[in-house]
Amino acid sequence: MMNMGYKSHVFASLWIIRQKGKRRHMMEHAALSKHEARRFLLLKHGLLGDYAFAGTQGAYEFVRQAGCIQYDPIDICGKNPELVLQSRVSGFTKDMLYDLLYNRRWLVDYFDKNMSIFAVSDWKYFQRQRSQYTVEDGGPAAIEAVVKKIKSLLREKGYLCSRDLPWDEKVDWSWNATSLARAALETLYFRGELIVHHKAGSMKYYALAEDHLPDDIRHASDPHATREEHVRWRILRRIGSVGLLWNKASDAWLGIEGLNAATRNRAFEELRATGALLPVKVEGIKVPLYCLTDDRLLLEQAAATEEGRTRMEFLAPLDNLLWDRELIAALFGFRYKWEIYTPAKQRQYGYYVLPILYNSRLIGRIEPIRDRKSSVLRIKNIWWEEGEQPDTRMKAALGRCLERFAVFNHCSRVALECNL
Repeated sequence: MMNMGYKSHVFASLWIIRQKGKRRHMMEHAALSKHEARRFLLLKHGLLGDYAFAGTQGAYEFVRQAGCIQYDPIDICGKNPELVLQSRVSGFTKDMLYDLLYNRRWLVDYFDKNMSIFAVSDWKYFQRQRSQYTVEDGGPAAIEAVVKKIKSLLREKGYLCSRDLPWDEKVDWSWNATSLARAALETLYFRGELIVHHKAGSMKYYALAEDHLPDDIRHASDPHATREEHVRWRILRRIGSVGLLWNKASDAWLGIEGLNAATRNRAFEELRATGALLPVKVEGIKVPLYCLTDDRLLLEQAAATEEGRTRMEFLAPLDNLLWDRELIAALFGFRYKWEIYTPAKQRQYGYYVLPILYNSRLIGRIEPIRDRKSSVLRIKNIWWEEGEQPDTRMKAALGRCLERFAVFNHCSRVALECNL
C-alpha cells in the first residue's frame, strides 16, 4: 500500500511559492511518490491501461507528441522506431510507419536525437543544423565537383542511392573514409537539399527535397532568433519526449550541439522563470525532476487513478522512455544496457534484448529473434528481475504480448526456446 503520509494525490500536494521582486511570478512544485512518477511517465507515453493511440493516425500523433523517435537500422525483431510504435499504438504495423514517411510524407528522416524521425512540420526548427553544412566556401572540392551532376540525375530519375552513382573513389568522411558517391549524397542530405525518398533495408534512396516537401515547409524561416532560444526549445522538446527529466548530464540531451552544464543550467533557469517547466519532487530522489507545465493535469491523473487494464509490452532498446537510463534505475529500480556493442563474452544478457513492461513495472528482459526463413518468432531467452515470479495472470499477459509481437514481425508462430 502506498504511503499516504507522502501526499499521495498530486493536487493535494501542490504548493505555490511566490517570489518577491519587480517581476512577480508563480512557480508550482508537484510532489509525487515513485509509484505516481512511474504512472505519470507511462500515461504520458500511452503505455498504461487502455491504448491511447491507434492505427496510422495514432502513430503520427505519438511522434508529434514525442517530438522525435530515434532511428537505428538494425533489424532483429523490428527496427527501433517500429519497436517504439508497436508498444504504444494499437494495431500498429511496419507499413504504417513506411506510409507516414514515404507515401504521405507527414514524417521525415533527419537529425534530432542523433538520427531520428519527426513530423515534417518541424522541419523549420532544424534550419540551424542544415545551415552548418551550407557554407560560403562550399564543402570538400571533390564533393562540390559532383553536386550539379547528382541534382541533374535526380531530376531525370527521381531517386538514387550511392550504388547508382559512378564515383567509387574514397574521400575522408565522418569517422572513416567512404565513397565519393555516398559522401556527396549525404552532404546534400545534411544541407536539406535532399531527403530520404525511401529505404530498402538499411540502404537509403535520396530525392530532391523540392520534389517532395511543400514550398512553405522548405522555405519557412528559423523560428529562433538566437542559439539560446533554440537550446531552450530543444530542452523543452526532450523533457516532453521523455516526460520527466532532471537537470543532469544525460543521453537524453544527445544531438543538442554545444550543450554543456553551464548552458543547460541557464536554459533550465529561464524555462522555470517563464513557467514552461514544472519542478517535481519525487520521494527518495534528492534532486528535482521537471515536466512540462502543460502536463499538470496528467500529473493529477497519475495520482488519482488506479492501474486499470492489465497490459504487457516489449520496449525498444532506444525507447524514448529509456533515454535517461539512470533516471529509469532511480524510478523503476531497473538497470538497462543495450549490449549490442558489448563483446559477446562480456554481455550479461544478449545481443538484442528488450525490456518487459508489465502494468507499471519493468519486470524483465526478453531476447526475441525473427527467423525470416521459417516465419517463426524465436524467444531465445527471458530474464526476470529479482523478486519477479511469473504467475498465471502474468504468463497469460506474456502469451498475448508474444502473439501480437509475432504478428507485428510477420511470423506465423512463436517458438519458446527457454524456460519461464
